[in-house]
Amino acid sequence: MKIVVATSGASGVNLGLKTLELLPEHVEKHFIMSQNSKVVLKKEQNITTHDNEDISASIASGSFGVDAMIIAPCSMNTLAKIACGISDNLITRCATVMIKEQKKLILAPREMPFSSIALENMQKLASLGIIIAPPVMAYYSEQQTLDEMENFIIGKWFDLLGIENNLYKRWE
Repeated sequence: MKIVVATSGASGVNLGLKTLELLPEHVEKHFIMSQNSKVVLKKEQNITTHDNEDISASIASGSFGVDAMIIAPCSMNTLAKIACGISDNLITRCATVMIKEQKKLILAPREMPFSSIALENMQKLASLGIIIAPPVMAYYSEQQTLDEMENFIIGKWFDLLGIENNLYKRWE
């Protein structure tokens, strides 16, 4: 399985990095950071990083065969570009490819409250089959720490991707 994890310029970049870190070893990982979300990335094995300005990267082509993509966090700017079909950087280009190839695309918008415009863009994308999955915690899994809250959110995203995990306490 090939998965692209991208972080755009919204607060919560650590969720994207942790998602990347927790993906199982058998997953071929590709990572994109927008200019606004660049942080020092510790060297990780089995991760291919891509420059967000390089729209000619392998993952920008449908023939490369990416299975899924998650943008976490997803800024309202990135969400709006995807909703309007604008592919002016590698993140939005990959998202466009996921849509045209009918592959799984998960967007994790992190702004709150959502404006009417953002909700309209999310509804448009959801009607195309894009999964809108903001980082929202639940109380039934009894998280006690920030790390446990993040694991719950990432575990739910992995569930959506069909990746088995034990990152959170399931409903009983």
